[in-house]
Amino acid sequence: MGNSTGRRTVLAAGAASLAGAALSGCGADGGSDASGAQDAPAPAGSEAGAPQPAGSAAAPAPAGGGKALARTADIPVGGGKVFKDQKVVVTQPTAGQFKAFSATCTHAGCSVASVKDGNIVCPCHQSLFKVSDGTVAGGPASRPLAPARITVAGDSITLA
Repeated sequence: MGNSTGRRTVLAAGAASLAGAALSGCGADGGSDASGAQDAPAPAGSEAGAPQPAGSAAAPAPAGGGKALARTADIPVGGGKVFKDQKVVVTQPTAGQFKAFSATCTHAGCSVASVKDGNIVCPCHQSLFKVSDGTVAGGPASRPLAPARITVAGDSITLA
C-alpha cells in the first residue's frame, strides 16, 4: 500500500500543477486597474493612447524604443493593423487620427488577430473592440483593450 500512496501523491501533485498552468493562461485580464479607473486620453497632437500606470493590472505596454512600426498609409481609415511581434494594434478611426492598443484580449489573454468592420477581433471567443477607443463592442470581454503609446511624425508611426 505504501507504493500505491506514493504514486497517488505524485499524480495528484502533477495534476494540480497542470491545472494551475492551464488556469493561469485563461485568467489574464488586462485593462484598467481594479478600481476601473482609466488613464486620461493623450492631448491632441503627437501621441495617441496613454501610458500605463505603474502597478496597473493592465497588460504590459509593448516594447517600442522608437523603432518605426508602420507608415500612416499602411493603416486603413476606419480600420487598423495588428502587429503581432510588438503585441500592439494600430487603428485609424478617422482620417489622420491614429490610436494604438495592446493586442492582448482582456477576456482570456489571447492575441487579437484582425481588424474588420470597425472592430478589433479576438479569434478565441469572438470578443470585439472598437477601433476608435478600444472599448468592448461585443463580449465575452467586459473590459477595453489597454491603450499603447505611439508617435506619429510625418508619415511614420513609432511605438513610444
